Amino acid sequence: MEIQILQLLEGARQAQGLTVIIDVFRAFSVACYAFDGGVERIYPVGQIELAYKLKKQHPDYLLVGERNEQKPEGFDFGNSPSQLVSTQLVGKTMVHTTSSGTQGIVNATGADEIISGSFVNAGAIIQYIRQRQPEKLSLVCMGYACQQPTDEDTFLAEYIKAKLLDEPVDFPAMVERLRHGAGARFFVPEKQSWAPAVDFDLCLDLDRFNFVLKVEREEDLYFLKKIEL
Repeated sequence: MEIQILQLLEGARQAQGLTVIIDVFRAFSVACYAFDGGVERIYPVGQIELAYKLKKQHPDYLLVGERNEQKPEGFDFGNSPSQLVSTQLVGKTMVHTTSSGTQGIVNATGADEIISGSFVNAGAIIQYIRQRQPEKLSLVCMGYACQQPTDEDTFLAEYIKAKLLDEPVDFPAMVERLRHGAGARFFVPEKQSWAPAVDFDLCLDLDRFNFVLKVEREEDLYFLKKIEL
């Protein structure tokens, strides 16, 4: 298996084979919590205008996501797992747009297959890759607003690669580095309304979920399909 770790939008555009689009803080952690809470379907979209259009066409859809980390006007929820864990989501359809993760999905046009990447279902992702045994595996780290690489996304790519190669990896050390580095923003008092400290722990709850989220296409829209392992 040829494994490559790629970064940002250019990495998404270069991705080949089975592709994991990674967004740990917080898009694809949010998606996992949403499905666990009973969401029936998630439409990941790149353009916020499309999200508003879908909501207008389907008022019962939930709008979830962020721009500049915060909930856009008219959205039901921000890009925060803690906002979803105590919410009644059973049977709901969700439209999800973010500055990083969902952008990667719509730009990975050369991939054979796309799944989302987060630590909360990392073990399932690794199991799925082993089952599929692709010739090429692309691990795409979407970074902060697709503008700069981030440790949390790169750490997950390195974690997946190490596990696939049966190499040692120190996850607790990764968490501590994130707590004092890229994840420190979750502990800033003035950001607690949209980036609460609990989100840090929810996004790094390793192997909480035993499913992967595969990207499928329906006419001109992508959607995430939950595959139990």
